[in-house]
Amino acid sequence: MSRGTLATVAVLGFATLLAVIVLGVPHAVHKVGLPLSNTGVIREQAAQKHLDPALIAAVIYAETKFDPRPSPAGAEGLMQILPDTAYFIAHLSGGVRFSAGDLATPSINVAYGSYYLRYLLDRYHGNEMLALAAYNGGLANVDSWVAQAGAAGRPMTAAQIPFAETRAYVQRVFAAQQAYRASYPHELGLQ
Repeated sequence: MSRGTLATVAVLGFATLLAVIVLGVPHAVHKVGLPLSNTGVIREQAAQKHLDPALIAAVIYAETKFDPRPSPAGAEGLMQILPDTAYFIAHLSGGVRFSAGDLATPSINVAYGSYYLRYLLDRYHGNEMLALAAYNGGLANVDSWVAQAGAAGRPMTAAQIPFAETRAYVQRVFAAQQAYRASYPHELGLQ
């Protein structure tokens, strides 16, 4: 190989390496800011509960960023489920051996959180915005807001959610859902 050919190969190799780094870094940095774990459990629960796996991941992200820790309100696990809500879910789902300590187990927590998401989606006729608002702000509040909007002859929109925290939560989950769909299609079984 001549010196000129060797230099050309070296330059092309360097250019290729640089392109891989430049094109790959933003994607890698995005994934670092958008954590994901327990993908098997998320995919399994999404399939069983007929949910978008990116929605489950987005709720986990909005609740804990995949770092489960008890909330000041006493919510537990990846999907931040209150023990009272978990007992309600256990009753609805026919669970008989549930204890609040089970919420620390990711597979149980994601199963319960996914069950509750499915319940809320069914209750609100597939309306993700209302289901997410209820997941964060409570069923009674969302039922009241929907009734008030209905009495005024208009549908409930995200902009009309009276609680700023819940309004921001719904927006955060929707943004994260799109980001998870774009960043982790293979991991979430979307391909």
